[in-house]
Amino acid sequence: MHKMNGKIKSVLWFFLLMLLCVLFFLTTQFQRQSPDNFEPRTVGRIVIAPSVLLSLYGGDRYLASNMEVIRVAATGVDQGRVDTGYLVRAQIVAADLNPCNEDNYYLANGLLAWGGADDDAGVVLQKAMSCRFWDPVPAFFYGFNRAFFHKDISGAEQALELAAKRSSDNAFSFRKLAIMLRAESIADENLALDFLINQRDAAGDAKLRDVLDKRVVRLKGLVTLRDAQREFEAEYGSLSSLEQLVESNILQFLPEDPLKLGYEMRDGRVSLKRLKIAGMEE
Repeated sequence: MHKMNGKIKSVLWFFLLMLLCVLFFLTTQFQRQSPDNFEPRTVGRIVIAPSVLLSLYGGDRYLASNMEVIRVAATGVDQGRVDTGYLVRAQIVAADLNPCNEDNYYLANGLLAWGGADDDAGVVLQKAMSCRFWDPVPAFFYGFNRAFFHKDISGAEQALELAAKRSSDNAFSFRKLAIMLRAESIADENLALDFLINQRDAAGDAKLRDVLDKRVVRLKGLVTLRDAQREFEAEYGSLSSLEQLVESNILQFLPEDPLKLGYEMRDGRVSLKRLKIAGMEE
């Protein structure tokens, strides 16, 4: 009887294996014929479709997603060179299997967004934002990328506000960044100043209000300098240095920037001086 049970188990395992093979074959054929399957964008490394991965990992989408991310992390960069097309396809597959996968959205932001595929990184980040309803980081990454790569200030503001609502420690920092992005997108310095003053006065967080107050003082200095520039150029011609405003007695002294960055002439106009980061200048 014991030997008989062993034979029955062997037969059952054989039929189970055959069933998995048939399922794998049928799934690949369906995937090939389906209008919704991935069209290969590059010739190169193979990315397995989500339905096939599910069959390989016994229907466990979380395990399938984790294994795909591990494969991406191990094979996506070869001798310092990144196969961006392969990464895009693989990381979107991993996000489709498990949009909550934390490693996947971190890799997408680091390798895709800064590797020329910021739109595809945005797809992964949006999936993570929807799934990880407690996590502010995907929304912060998405908002930063919208502002930096696309100059989409409204989209950035919405994402950063979502990050602020989900954060207990960095809410004021996310809101400050959103406010500064909006203020710097306003071409007229007087309108930008009015906007910043309103945001400062409406801020409920004392720390945020103090930070915004310094920006208000800094922007007031810019308004003063640009008014003085217009007055100088109406009488003397083009302004070449800020010191000329004091030498001509239009100003008694140059405004002091509370952020200690100061002001400068840029393209013939007084501008806010910015931090210079190697490789990041416009």
